[in-house]
Amino acid sequence: MHAIKGDQLVQHGRVVGEHDKVAEIVEVMGDRGTPPYRVRFEDGREAVCSPGPDSEIRHRETQL
Repeated sequence: MHAIKGDQLVQHGRVVGEHDKVAEIVEVMGDRGTPPYRVRFEDGREAVCSPGPDSEIRHRETQL
């Protein structure tokens, strides 16, 4: 997994009916774009996470 500041981290819902959680990557803490990432969720909360297999990175250039 590789990301840069400004990309989005999408954590897919794990059960039927659970919505995806979308967060903006505000800091890349690993080497060369690897996790962990500091993220900001839509409600303003921030967290440090190392995404699992239920997550994906949406790169800025593909969001336009």
